[in-house]
Parts: sequence; C-alpha cells; structure tokens
Amino acid sequence: MTRSLSRSFQKPNRVVIALGGNALGNTPQEQIERLRACAPTLLKVIEMGNEIIITHGNGPQVGMIQKAFAIAHAEAPDSVPAMDLPECGAMSQGYIGYHLQQAIGVAMHKSYKRWHVASIVTQIEVDPGDPAFLNPTKPIGAFLTREQAAAEKAAHPEMTFVEDSGRGWRRVVASPEPKKIVEYESILNLLDNEFIVIACGGGGIPVVRDYSDKGAYKGVAAVIDKDMGGELLAEDCQADTLVLLTAVDHVAINFGKPDQQDLEDVSAAEAQAYVDEGQFGKGSMEPKVRAGIKFVRSRPGRTCIIGSLEHAAEAMAGLSGTHIHA
Repeated sequence: MTRSLSRSFQKPNRVVIALGGNALGNTPQEQIERLRACAPTLLKVIEMGNEIIITHGNGPQVGMIQKAFAIAHAEAPDSVPAMDLPECGAMSQGYIGYHLQQAIGVAMHKSYKRWHVASIVTQIEVDPGDPAFLNPTKPIGAFLTREQAAAEKAAHPEMTFVEDSGRGWRRVVASPEPKKIVEYESILNLLDNEFIVIACGGGGIPVVRDYSDKGAYKGVAAVIDKDMGGELLAEDCQADTLVLLTAVDHVAINFGKPDQQDLEDVSAAEAQAYVDEGQFGKGSMEPKVRAGIKFVRSRPGRTCIIGSLEHAAEAMAGLSGTHIHA
C-alpha cells in the first residue's frame, strides 16, 4: 500500500540513528565528503521535533587501521608496535566521530543553528562466558599465506586463523552479545544538556571485567554486531525510535526475484517469521531486522525504521522505509 501525507505517525522524542560503515566511504576524504552530504538530513530529523543519538558502523575503517599497523609493524617491528582490535576500534570511533562532529558543525553553521555535538569513545561490556568466544567466526585483518598464519599463531597462541574462500588465511574473532554500555550515564547526561551525541561506533569496544584487577574493564579482541550495539544504545537511552540506515529504501522479501516485495509496515511477529524463512541476508539485512524486532519488543510503543540515508527525514515522517512495530 502506498503511503500518503495523511497517514498518522506519532513523532518520537528521542531517536537513535545508525549509519552503516560502508556508507562512509573507503578513504578519510571520501568519508568527509559523504558525511557533509548527509549531515543536513540528520538536522532535518531534529527540526521535526526530535533529539538524536548517532551511532555508526566501522568495518572498513577499523580494517584500514589494523592493516596499516600490521604492514608497518612487519616492516619495522622495533619502532611500530602491533595494534590489537580494541585499540583499532577506539581509533576508528575517534576519527569517525571527529568527522561527524565537523560535518554536523558545517551544516549547523549554514542553517544558523547553535546546537552542541560530542562523541564518546564507548565501551560495551560482554560476558566472558559468551559461547561466541568458543567459536570465533568474524574475520578481521589482512589475508595471510598459510606460512604467515602459522607464524602468527605460534607468536600468539590465543588467536584463531581460518582459510577464507580460497583467498588466503585470516584471523577470526568472536561476536558476543552486548550486555551493557559502560558510558551510558555520560551519554544520558549529554542528552539532558541538549547535545547531539555520537556513541557506540562499530557496535562499541568489547570489554570484560578483570577481577584480578579489582573488576576494572579490559578490552577483548571481539566484534559486536553494530546493529545490536545500536539496539542496546536505543534501549539504554530510553529512545522511542531506532532508525537503521542502509543503502536501500525498504526491507524486501524475495529479494532480487521477479516477485520481490518491499515491506512498509510489518509487525515484530511477521518480521520474525520472515527471518525464520531465511528471507534476509545473514551478513546484511538480517541483523538489522533482528535488532528491530528486539527493540520494538523491549517496551510498548517503540518503533524501528529501516531505510536509506537519503530518505531518512521522509522515513521519520512515515513516508519511506520499513516500519517494524510490536
């Protein structure tokens, strides 16, 4: 059914907007250009009467950082240290947040707005007993030869390497379930003081409690699904709406087939049935739909919208995107 302007849509007050890492480009300059292009759209959501929290993916960016350190360390091991995943994730949060702050600042300047924006390097607590740690599946880093992988394994016995589709060997890490946002009180404090907040980039930096160090947090080499990290952010910040922005305007069933059908409004139960049928890509749309189902079931009245960055404002107005409700 085609939407119309007359369709009723309750505007939420607090909105978490998740930007995909692939949408940010492959180089820092490309990222700056794309963020400057999308920043006015983010401001439109605020102008509709909402306050926003922005999160983002970081897959290409953290891979670029890790590869750069790996190459430099291999060439000059005495002067360039190896850099593990938690630190690379923190670096990606910092520079993506920096570019977002600047892009939003430019858009605010052009529209004579005087809002504040801040990024938080965000840690996410995970359970060290999560079964995912026993079966690491998330590939990271550069492709290696069998000999290089064996040498890395000998130097770092705790690491796991697997052959990847005939292209070489890669390290794999766990993808545990996010349990707690360590900095959520700081995020809420900034929201209460009318900041646009950027947080939980790349799903957050996975950390566990180190009870040999009085329960302090320590980073672990793992990857949190960015959509589930965004869902936890939306729950913890008492958001009304979770907006997952991707490259397409709608979630579709029978994707790429003659009978492809775009979904506009779907209940959590219907969405779960489609997931169970295997309708969505495991590494693309399915995590977004699963995150949306979890969010709308977490509290009555919540909505998840999955749509394109270009039409984010229209999606918030109920004119675009796939809307998942309880």
